[in-house]
Amino acid sequence: MKYLLLLTLFLGGFESEINEVPNFRLKNLENRTVSYNQIKGKNLTVIDFWATWCKPCVKSIPEFVKMDEEFEDSDVQFIGISIDGPRNKAKVKPFIRSLGVEYPVLRDSDSSVMARLRVTAVPTLLIVNADNEILYFHEGYKSGEEVKIKNKILELLEE
Repeated sequence: MKYLLLLTLFLGGFESEINEVPNFRLKNLENRTVSYNQIKGKNLTVIDFWATWCKPCVKSIPEFVKMDEEFEDSDVQFIGISIDGPRNKAKVKPFIRSLGVEYPVLRDSDSSVMARLRVTAVPTLLIVNADNEILYFHEGYKSGEEVKIKNKILELLEE
């Protein structure tokens, strides 16, 4: 009976779906600890998990920079989360500077937040409402998908 209970709990943990973003804390590029609740958007928050070594990320981030500018007055906050480990830590600042990123960028070098949100690949983008509910989850990036993502943001803002 004890083993059955443990097996049920174990398997149940993998089947349950994460549908909410908890208030996590990560370091920003100035090495200050920042909480998600401090920087999230009033209406929507777009969280983009990426890495400097990720080729699709290099293509998607400039599109998110444009969207960040477009939605500036809509209380939509973009947040970049770098999963680069200690080996690539020094590359993150020059990388985002070269892509024109002005929205907050946090470091998840041990992928703890990534794991909590069950993100398994980069790039992965989440759109979260003011109540921290994940409304949209998009994994990967191919040219042109920014239109779909932008339309989803517009749709969610209208609701």
